[in-house]
Amino acid sequence: MSAKPVSIYDTTLRDGTQGEGFSLSGLDKIRLAQRLDDFGVDYIEGGWPGSNPKDVQFFEEARKLELKHAKVAAFGSTRRADIKVEDDPQIALLLNAETPVVTIFGKTWALHVTEVLRTSLDENRAMIRDSVRFLKQAGREVIYDAEHFFDGFKDDAEYALQTLEAAAEGGADVLVLCDTNGGTLPDEVKSICGAVKERLPQVAFGIHTHNDCELGVANAIAAVEAGAVQVQGTMNGYGERTGNCNLTSVIPILQLKKGIPLVPDLSELKNLSFFVDDLSNNPHFPRAPFIGRTAFSHKGGMHVNAVQKVAHSYEHIRPESVGNEQVILVSELSGQSNILIKAEQMGLPLEKGSPVAKAVLERVKELEKEGYSYESAGGSLELLIRREMGNYQRKWTLREYHCSFRQYRDGHDPVCDGVVKIEVNGESEHCVAEGHGVVNALDKALRKALRPFYPEIEKVSLIDYKVRIIDGEEATAAKTRVLIAQSDGERQWGTVGVSESIIEASWIALTDGINLFLQR
Repeated sequence: MSAKPVSIYDTTLRDGTQGEGFSLSGLDKIRLAQRLDDFGVDYIEGGWPGSNPKDVQFFEEARKLELKHAKVAAFGSTRRADIKVEDDPQIALLLNAETPVVTIFGKTWALHVTEVLRTSLDENRAMIRDSVRFLKQAGREVIYDAEHFFDGFKDDAEYALQTLEAAAEGGADVLVLCDTNGGTLPDEVKSICGAVKERLPQVAFGIHTHNDCELGVANAIAAVEAGAVQVQGTMNGYGERTGNCNLTSVIPILQLKKGIPLVPDLSELKNLSFFVDDLSNNPHFPRAPFIGRTAFSHKGGMHVNAVQKVAHSYEHIRPESVGNEQVILVSELSGQSNILIKAEQMGLPLEKGSPVAKAVLERVKELEKEGYSYESAGGSLELLIRREMGNYQRKWTLREYHCSFRQYRDGHDPVCDGVVKIEVNGESEHCVAEGHGVVNALDKALRKALRPFYPEIEKVSLIDYKVRIIDGEEATAAKTRVLIAQSDGERQWGTVGVSESIIEASWIALTDGINLFLQR
């Protein structure tokens, strides 16, 4: 066991991969194991040795890892019924993985013993005891996961406790109480953990929770309060069904709120969270506590005014402590404080109460009424501020643009043409380009027209494009909001356009992004 009062056991590589839409290659698992070790988790559960080629690859490569802190655990089950433990091939695979830690699960719920395993209650206890003892005698640290413990306890408390005693008799280092179905409530967790501690006062116990009632984190905290010395979970809460206890929430709660030291540098939490999402090709959850993009976002005018004076008036922790940052949003709910803070961040400071500040706020509210939204379109907001300040220089003038879409009947791919005619310093440029869709064609044509005058436009690329229908009840006449993200390789910025025409809305957002780049 770790010398810390509570150890963190990460099962993202095993339990996390059982979640829908979450998959890691063998190499991905190695990369994530290294990151988890750098972050400071105590145990990294690698998977089932021999169960699939990816896990085989992981354990082969894991032997070569020079981890600074964490121990790798192989995961499996107790021996099968009516077979000697030394003859069980699955137990042999656990030893062949050559990990310092082995975690095995066994049946705690009498229902599972008699109806799923189809064996006797006595044989199940022997399976647990024999397996733990055999692995301990082989020199492994053994963690015993009591599957369905809370359901089993509520059904037959005496038998559930007897299964824990069997694991303890075998020499288990930690007994982990599993809320496998995720249906237990925090008060039940605390009460049942208390009963375990009373029955087995000399044996360390841990907690493994699932999030089916959205109580995975709360139940883990309840168990720690009752004496649990190990918390199992996954990064970002990935896992089967609705997921496991989310370590990106439970770690900062225990470390910052409960004062329990868990990891050396909590400010790396957001980076690790994003790394896991990117590695598994999943989108980041913006409203995730602590590490989400909106976790420390402020929109209401009174809130922004307050956090500008005293940050913790509307923030329960410092965002920097978990690697996040405060975000001030601008919308129709904004007060002047929102505008002043955003302008300051953009390097365009405004004076409080100034005509320009008032004009910007008024213009934002007018445009939001029309369907604009600046929460993800800081680039368009910066242009608006520049225009109101008189700090905007027109770099080119549009004379006309149009586009066409041609579908052929002979199986030929559709063709989209974009045509743009502009004027720069009295010189006219007329360009045509083909693209994958009309927006891509217009984007190419505009860049082609600007290139002779502003060759640096080559640096800019469109990296994201989103469309939202604002008033769907208007059907095909509905207004469309388009959000575009662009990058010059060093910075990214978002712009927005609104129109009854999706092409016009796209053009507004597209040209805002290019104009902002040329202003800068």
